[in-house]
Parts: sequence; C-alpha cells; structure tokens
Amino acid sequence: MRGAVTEKLDLPLATLSALPRKEIKADFHCVAGWSATDLVWEGVLFETFYRTHLEPVLRPGTTITHIACRALDGYEGVFTIDDILADDVLIAFNLDGRPLDSDHGAPVRLVSPRQYGYFSVKHLSGVALLTAAPPITEGPVLRSHPRGRVWEEERHGLLPGRVVRPFYRSLIRPIRYLSSRGSRPRA
Repeated sequence: MRGAVTEKLDLPLATLSALPRKEIKADFHCVAGWSATDLVWEGVLFETFYRTHLEPVLRPGTTITHIACRALDGYEGVFTIDDILADDVLIAFNLDGRPLDSDHGAPVRLVSPRQYGYFSVKHLSGVALLTAAPPITEGPVLRSHPRGRVWEEERHGLLPGRVVRPFYRSLIRPIRYLSSRGSRPRA
C-alpha cells in the first residue's frame, strides 16, 4: 500500500483471507457489450479491508478521494472512494465455489459489479490511497470513463455510451476468441 499513509503496509494473503468473508451473486459486464451472468464471487468486502487495514495508517487529517488498485502486470484501476466502498465490491478469492485460476485473476482480484470489467482488477497486488484524482494519461480516442458505471452506460471518458456502443459491440467476437484461448499452451 502506498499514497497518503503514515507507513507503507505489506499485507500477506493469509492476513487478508482471515477477514470476514462475503458471497455475492452478480453479473460481470464488459465494456464491449457482453455479460457473464449470475456469477458467485466470494471474498472480503473492500470496505472491511479499508476500515481494518487502510484507515488506521492514514495521515491524520487526510481526506481520501480515490483509491488506485494495481495488478501484477502494472495495470491500474482508479476508483472514487464512494464507488470502491460500495456494499458489493470484493477482494475476491473464489468464483463459483472454486479458487480463482490465473485466467480469472488469481490469487485475488477486485470485483466491482456495478462498474464495467476494466475496474475489476485481476491479480491485485497493490493499493494506493489518493487525495485527488490522478491525471488522465489516456488519449481521447480510447479514453476510459473515470467511473465506468454499467447502468449509466459510462463506457467512454468523452463520448456518450450510445455513440461508442456500436464500436465496442464490434469487438465482442475478437474478444470472445482471444478469451477462449485463455492460458492454454499455444500450438
């Protein structure tokens, strides 16, 4: 953990997995337009993790506005504090009753059902507490929406969902093909 804290914190998986668990049934929505329905995720509510491990090491008087979650590959999802503390955001260990495999983000991934899949950070490896939104680094063509809420159809950072929907839908077939290959060895 890094950011607006009094000390850097390394949290072993065993400590994280000892926190109270919750199971949620939720759909997973890709920004391209496909959905996986009725998935059962099990893990620790991010809010529980935040209250028990992050709040205690905040610098006194600090107001956190955003949290950045980093994946092992360097990808980073940035959340508003309200979005990440929602009652269905999990640090997930299991999917449909089985431990996550590498294709699904093992050993843990963040799951935020109300947001598009690009917020559900696979292979979660770090968290940063931020006092302001980070600068936008994406170009205007493929700019992600900063909140990516599914029911508001927040797909793109500059354009309304109805405008970009046809482009994203055209990506479903190639994404489905690439996803079906998963981590299987290539011939």
